Amino acid sequence: MARMKQKYVDEVIPRMMKEYKYSSVMAVPKVEKVTINIGVGEAIQNAKTLDAAIKDLRTVTGQQPVITRARKSISNFKLREGMPIGCRVTLRRDRMYEFLDRLMNSAIPRIRDFRGISTKSCDGRGNFNLGIKEQLIFPEIQYDDIDKVRGMSVAITTTARTDAECLKLLSELGMPFKKEE
Repeated sequence: MARMKQKYVDEVIPRMMKEYKYSSVMAVPKVEKVTINIGVGEAIQNAKTLDAAIKDLRTVTGQQPVITRARKSISNFKLREGMPIGCRVTLRRDRMYEFLDRLMNSAIPRIRDFRGISTKSCDGRGNFNLGIKEQLIFPEIQYDDIDKVRGMSVAITTTARTDAECLKLLSELGMPFKKEE
């Protein structure tokens, strides 16, 4: 079992049951899935950039990405409906916990001038979104192997009903949030 999942079972559930006075273990919020997305706008002119983004995402997540396609045509961007413009991966269960563990403990601390993650990135329904400016923060990616620095968006979907519950769950799991002043 992943270290993060074990921590959730052993430490987070008892603390949150006590703090929020849940009547059942099943009422305690948990992480359902993590979705990582890379938008590659330059794939319109050069299809090889999409292949590089897929390779990076596969390296980081350990799972084959799905190509995302344009939903509608936008003439100003020379974009046609159905053109490949990005890739995404949805992680669940053990792979999700393993990715969150690597994200919180080895990748995020490698961000330059890091002072903590903003707590304002919740959507009001208990989900958390995180933007990463460069894929180089992940130790699996070698600087010499990349063609271009790309960002990615990480969406953490939880069963929490409120933003406060979501933030408490993620901070208990080890997400390095900014200190409130």
